Order: sequence, then C-alpha cells, then structure tokens
Amino acid sequence: MEKILNRITFNPQVMGGKPCLRGLRVTVGTIVGLLAAGHSFLEILDAYPYLEEEDLRQALSYAAWRVEEIDIPVVAL
Repeated sequence: MEKILNRITFNPQVMGGKPCLRGLRVTVGTIVGLLAAGHSFLEILDAYPYLEEEDLRQALSYAAWRVEEIDIPVVAL
C-alpha cells in the first residue's frame, strides 16, 4: 500500500473492532456511507467537529483498498 493509513485504528473495545478514525467512535463505514449519500466533506466536518479532512481522505483510501482485496476460501483436504 503506497499511503500509510495512520488514522485508521482497530480496537475490539471500540465499535466492536470495526475500523475507526483515530480511536474515536466514528467508523470508516459511517464516513463512506455519508459520502455515498451525497454529503460533502464540509458537511461531515461540521457534524463531527473533532474530525479533520485527512481523516475523511484516509477513510476513503482505506475503503478503496479493502474492496480491492481478494478473499480466497480455504478448502479442507
């Protein structure tokens, strides 16, 4: 991965271990969902004043990276 996603955190004690932004209770899925629904960066930052623009960019980068992964099922012999 070219870009380091240092704002994406995982903690089983926070949001059930879902990828979050900087340990906060804001998931990558929440941000991607808001953007998909047509909300702008500015609207999201107004709604979540403790987030920064780079948080939103990294949420998108992480989501894009995850959808490119391929899951290969393990077949028992």
